[in-house]
Amino acid sequence: MLSTLRDIVAETRLTPENFMMPIFVDEELTEPKEIPSMPGYHRHPVSSVIEVAQRAVDLGIRSVLLFGVPKSKDERGSSAYNSRGAVQEAVRSLKSSFGSDLVVATDVCLCQYTSHGHCGLVVRDRKCRGKGCWKIDNDATLEILGKVALSHAEAGADIVAPSGMMDGMVMAIREALDREGYEDVAIMSYSVKYASSFYGPFREAANSAPQFGDRRSHQMDPRNAFESIKEAALDVEEGADILMVKPALAYLDVIRLVKSEFPHYPLAAYNVSGEYSMVKAAAAMGWIDERKVMFEILTSIRRAGADIIITYHAVEAAKLIREGYNPF
Repeated sequence: MLSTLRDIVAETRLTPENFMMPIFVDEELTEPKEIPSMPGYHRHPVSSVIEVAQRAVDLGIRSVLLFGVPKSKDERGSSAYNSRGAVQEAVRSLKSSFGSDLVVATDVCLCQYTSHGHCGLVVRDRKCRGKGCWKIDNDATLEILGKVALSHAEAGADIVAPSGMMDGMVMAIREALDREGYEDVAIMSYSVKYASSFYGPFREAANSAPQFGDRRSHQMDPRNAFESIKEAALDVEEGADILMVKPALAYLDVIRLVKSEFPHYPLAAYNVSGEYSMVKAAAAMGWIDERKVMFEILTSIRRAGADIIITYHAVEAAKLIREGYNPF
């Protein structure tokens, strides 16, 4: 009786529809390959993407987010907008198989595709002397991001998700899409993305670690919270349809802040790779109850204000929800 009453009056609900499942699509693979730093998670060839998505759809998950791992890289990340690239082919396959039953979002960034591993084009900083004299050419990068987003839209993507934190990226992508008649393709912007240490496992999975320097020139300082309002407001002005905070667990206060400031905008929160891997590692040592901790984390992200939770726990959590699991 008490348990039922607690469920009836619970303020926060967690459902499979809240989850967006990331999928890594690797051009060089012929079969799935586990990611060592993300136990239980895999990179997939295009040929196995349908099977992965079907498992998610069967559990009530209605959206996926695609990341590409290319065969070749160059300084400009040109393979990111190859019409026959891994992401573009995966989008075609998914939309052909699932149609409107599955929302397909695509990550729009250059870090996996550039030989230097940065999210934008890199140029010499003429004001600098000595080693490390480089900088991101923000404005030149915008044109490339427009090309990438357009290639995803042409393949059938429902949502494009620019993640590089370049100034003006939402506007550049919106203009590129609208110019070619893709007004209905939504933009989910990584509006509030911190220069975080929680991204390590992802960078192994996507082979996207910077070869020099770091990303503090364009990603946010973890010490700042109210800056998130400015960053989100700029994306709203430029035409973003969905806002995002990344990472999630260490930034629950920021999720609440952004949702309170923009209550009428859908808000996504990215439960990132480091957050996932910490749970897996502690569970493997027997230090925590993995299921209970997973649900507590996901519920906290939802409680903070996220409408969409991008999480590597998606399939595990959705399966447990379908089975009636309730840790509370």
